[in-house]
Amino acid sequence: MIIEIKVPVLAESVPDATLLDWYKQVGEHVERGENLIDLETDKVTLEIEAPESGVIKELRKQTGDVVLADEILAVIDTDGAATVSAEAPAAAAAPQPEAVASDTAASEKLSPAVCKLLDERGLESSRIQGTGKGGRLVKADVLAYIEKGGDDAPVVAATTQVQERPASIETVRVEERVPMTRLRKRTAERLLTAQHEAALLTTFNEVNMQPVMDLRNRFKAEFEERFGTRLGFMSFFVKAAVEALKKFPVVNAYVDGDDILYHGYFDIGVAVGSERGLVVPILRDVEHMPFAEVERKIRDFGERARDGKLTLDELIGGTFTISNGGVYGSLVSTPIINPPQSAILGMHKIQPRPVAENGEVVIRPMMYLALSYDHRIIDGREAVQYLDTIRLTLEDPARMLLQL
Repeated sequence: MIIEIKVPVLAESVPDATLLDWYKQVGEHVERGENLIDLETDKVTLEIEAPESGVIKELRKQTGDVVLADEILAVIDTDGAATVSAEAPAAAAAPQPEAVASDTAASEKLSPAVCKLLDERGLESSRIQGTGKGGRLVKADVLAYIEKGGDDAPVVAATTQVQERPASIETVRVEERVPMTRLRKRTAERLLTAQHEAALLTTFNEVNMQPVMDLRNRFKAEFEERFGTRLGFMSFFVKAAVEALKKFPVVNAYVDGDDILYHGYFDIGVAVGSERGLVVPILRDVEHMPFAEVERKIRDFGERARDGKLTLDELIGGTFTISNGGVYGSLVSTPIINPPQSAILGMHKIQPRPVAENGEVVIRPMMYLALSYDHRIIDGREAVQYLDTIRLTLEDPARMLLQL
């Protein structure tokens, strides 16, 4: 029986995908559920698995091709006999450097495209974390590693020039050109769109984190024992943001042509940094989620973002976003909204600072908050009051319980 392997239905906001690596070639046998190729979209990398066991009869698309939903990628003959050994492509490939060859032999087979890129850059696959099925290394992992500038990513192809200095010191000057990943390019496009199409403005405030820290320290052991997850700061901010959104619904709204689209629900995006770039998975219907579920979801998002395991559905939508630059040490910043949303909350580093309290100067753990917003529909008064509501809620967490 002949089976066509097609591009799966992509999300509305994901128009196409790029083929990364074929793990099988024409004539090779494939088992049901075995990964055939990886598709890189603007948001995630998808694995295309064989629906049935058989032999690869035809490859309709090649590595690097841009494909649309429902296009045919390959054809499998479930009754055919293999004519090519699975090891044949590796044997025919150009000899690899000794370090790479031994490393590849120690792991599962790498695709020819990955081997070629490792060879060109002089990289060892063991140094790079794979995000393919079963931890398999894919081309996007290598490109992301090079873009990050890992310690073990030497530049082999770059031209080295030695120039004379007045003190007769020889200096090595190198340059490297690395293509952007689709995720990086898409992020850049969306940020430019936000700056060009929205009237961006940022307002700031600061919050005394002592009450939240005291509450967290008081209950964190009991919380973790009962719910099986650690009580962090993000759940407090997510819940405080939602309580403030209820009071200022325009901050939770979109500009839709000449209309303003208000949402009666709260889907909060949580910005997560990974080696591939910034992704924003969505916590849906947060108003109905207890603290423990918020914490579990955020922790799960962070782990799967690092492994490239987030799904398209988890990255689509959202009515408001929270970004925590404080985990990287940022003291203050002006975050850019995530279109078509109209606002984003920026968290920052908690830092002990002197503040005036009851006529005295005391040291308190303070955090700067930033709210960037689209001034086309959100007035300064609403933005300032929204951010101050978050501050008041965090400085008196009982307000969340009483919905004050």
